Amino acid sequence: MEIAYPFRIDSRGRTASCDAERHVRDLIEQVLFTMPGERVNRPDYGCGIMQLVFAPNSDELASATSFLVQGQLQQWLGDLIQVEAVKVESVESTLNVTVQYIIRRTQQLHVAQFSREV
Repeated sequence: MEIAYPFRIDSRGRTASCDAERHVRDLIEQVLFTMPGERVNRPDYGCGIMQLVFAPNSDELASATSFLVQGQLQQWLGDLIQVEAVKVESVESTLNVTVQYIIRRTQQLHVAQFSREV
């Protein structure tokens, strides 16, 4: 069992936990939605994709962002996952990110979708 994200206390008054697959998904979410410079002692951690909500939509921006996300996930979680595909969409005030990845330990393919509204 792993510590759940976001950190919280469960109904028993203990640190909430989750299974390994959920933990990996939580780690991906942290990389995606952490702004560079937000973490102490890790100024380059994170993607900063929340800024895209305010950027004009274009195919070029979507492609560049997909490469950015894939690179950051490989840098920070490359020992845990192999990223197969990333799709980033900005629809009005909502940012949608779909990540297809393989957990290296189990060799299982997963697809995770993340959304944030500004």
